[in-house]
Parts: sequence; structure tokens; C-alpha cells
Amino acid sequence: MNKLEKLINELCPDGVPIQEFGKLAKILRGASPRPINKFITSDESGVNWIKIGDINTGNKYVTNSKEKITEEGAKKSRFVKKGDFILSNSMSFGRPYILGIDGCIHDGWLSISGFENYFISDFLYHLLSSSKIQRVMAQKASSGGAVQNLNAEIVKSIELCVPPLAVQEEIVRILDTFTELTTELTTELTTELTMRKQQYEYYRDSLLINNKFSERVLLKSVVKKGCSGATPKKGEEKFYLNGTVPWLRTQDVKFNEIFEINSFITEEAVKKTSAKWIPANCVIVAISGATAGRCAINKVPTTTNQHCYNMEIDETKALYKYIYYCVYSQYEELLSRKQGARGDLNSSLILGITIPLPPLEEQQRIVDILDRFDILVNDIKEGLPAEIAMRKQQYEYYRDKLLTFKKLEK
Repeated sequence: MNKLEKLINELCPDGVPIQEFGKLAKILRGASPRPINKFITSDESGVNWIKIGDINTGNKYVTNSKEKITEEGAKKSRFVKKGDFILSNSMSFGRPYILGIDGCIHDGWLSISGFENYFISDFLYHLLSSSKIQRVMAQKASSGGAVQNLNAEIVKSIELCVPPLAVQEEIVRILDTFTELTTELTTELTTELTMRKQQYEYYRDSLLINNKFSERVLLKSVVKKGCSGATPKKGEEKFYLNGTVPWLRTQDVKFNEIFEINSFITEEAVKKTSAKWIPANCVIVAISGATAGRCAINKVPTTTNQHCYNMEIDETKALYKYIYYCVYSQYEELLSRKQGARGDLNSSLILGITIPLPPLEEQQRIVDILDRFDILVNDIKEGLPAEIAMRKQQYEYYRDKLLTFKKLEK
């Protein structure tokens, strides 16, 4: 029998009491002095003005606020103390946070205080974050299918289990240990990913940017055919409805090989607009706005939007995968060439970059080396969120299991 089971058998063998939250804590809505701009101050002696925007997603504690309000404003607001809870009652409502600072809260928050006789703060945090309680809050805040804001009365009506404090302490210890192990693993994986990326970039730059042994040529000298795509007129159903022609968009161009395309246009769009088919294994460069300079390889024939510049490589001179790596290695150079208010590229700016051009056999050797690094980096990159998601699911499963108690019958 583990320690938690022993405590439960000793302290609450018949179950734990279930009570409405409003009987266990003081729950109040925040308040906003208006107009708020009148009360914002840069004076260091001002009172912390805690807003939803001050909270980082996933954080447990509120440790700072970007703005302060005057003492006069504080009198018209809701003052909260370090150690109290605040609960968002709008937008992403129902998320609990423990205050690490004193301050005032606006009416987008509820304050929760005076629970110390019933709950340890960390236990209450886990309890309010649990799947069951989050579902209850969502259900109670809904009316006729439309999600409404939480209010103090709804939160007061939520029924919570109240195990003995010693049981709460042991549950907190277990869940905190689990969280520490997850954080440690995530840090290790992130560090490994960073190191592998640095290795990859070092070898890539050594082979492609600092290569002094191969003749350098203009990119255009190895391009058999280049073209931009097109975006058929929006609102014209005949160009989009039931389309079967794959149509690659710029947001899908992100230093990758593209095997699947999820946007489509019609055959009529190809016939009546500038959209055109390109063969598989073109090197595609995004040429517009925030995505400009990113590159990809289409592994299937496709059309593209007008923000893609598509290069079919002359296979007698260069390997398409080698050219992809060359363009990838010059991402910063391409960024420096962007023009106009949006920061666009064009065919001349792209085709004007220079690349080393060794014999095809040497190109293949370089591709093989970079492919191995790319696979390693991407395996870790894909494995990292998958591992984190799995750990999160494990934590939530055990948290919900640990927070499920038999109800004490009176």
C-alpha cells in the first residue's frame, strides 16, 4: 500500500465531503475603474493592474503586471492579495491562477480567497484545472448552445471534493513530481534539438556557403524553367467548387518536402487563369511578405498561388535536392534582398544568387550528408511535441484519477 492509499484509508475511509465552492471560499467579481485610462499610472508606488494579457499560457502563478493604477483607481476596483486565486470569467474562461503579487483585477476576473481552512493552494489549483471541473464550468456557463461568461454565482455553485489536508499534500507532492520530471525531459529534448540544429547549420554552411573548392555560378544557370503561380479570382465558384487540381499555397512552403496538398482549384481555373501545372521535384521559393525566402520541394505535380516562384532544375547540371539545400542555406541572403513595403522577392532577385556547383557525384555526397542531419533534426523536432503531448496526457490522466474520491454519505 502506498502512502496516499494509507492516508485515505486512515483519514477518509468512507469517502470525502462534497460541498459547494461558495461555502468554502469567498468568490467575488473584479471591478474596473472607468475610464481606465484616467487611472493608469507610471508611478512605481501605483497598484498592480492585473490583466488577462499579463498571463502566459500554461503558467500557474501571476508574478507581474505590465501596468499600474493609482490608489484612487484601486478604490474603485477589486483588490487581491498574494496567495489568492483569480479565475478568468471571459474569453478562455475557467482557468485558475495563483497570485504571486498583490494588485487589483478588472471585471474579466473572479477573485477566490478565504479557502485556507479547506484547501492547500496547490491542491485547489490542480482541482480547478481538472478535466471534470473544467467541464462543469463550461456546461454551467452555456445557455442555449451559446457560451456565456462565467459569473460568481456559477462558480459558487460548483461542487468540490474536500479531502483532508494531509491527503491534499500527498496528491500535490505526486503531481508536482510528475510535472518536474516532464519539465526536465522537455528541457533535455529541447537542448538536444538546439545542438543538432547547430551541427546541421555548421555542416550545411561549410559545404554550401564556405565551399572554396567548387566553381560558383548564378542560380539561373541550373534552372531549366521558372514561373510564378496564380490565384484564381476569389468568389468565382467555377474556379474552386469541387476542384481536383492541387493548388499549393505559400503558407505550405516552410523548408520542407511536400507530399500532400490540401487546397484545390478546378480544371477550368487552369485553362482560364495564369495558374499552371509544375512537375514534381521543383524547388519552390515563397516570394511575398512574411513568408518570403522560405523554400520547399513539391514531391507531387501541382499548381501554386502567385506568391510562389517555381524552379524546374536542369538535371544534367544539378540535383534538385542539392539546389534546394543551396537555396535554404541562403535564406538570410534572400531576406536581405526583399523589396517594397511588404518585403517581396522576384525571379531576378532569386535567380541572381550564386551557388557552388561541384560535379553531380559530389552534389549527391553533400545531399546524403545533409539528408542525414535533416532526418535527425526533424525526428527530434517531431518527437519533442509528441513526447510533450504524451506526458501532458499522462499527467492529466493521473491528476484526474487522483482527484476522484468516493462521496461521503451523511
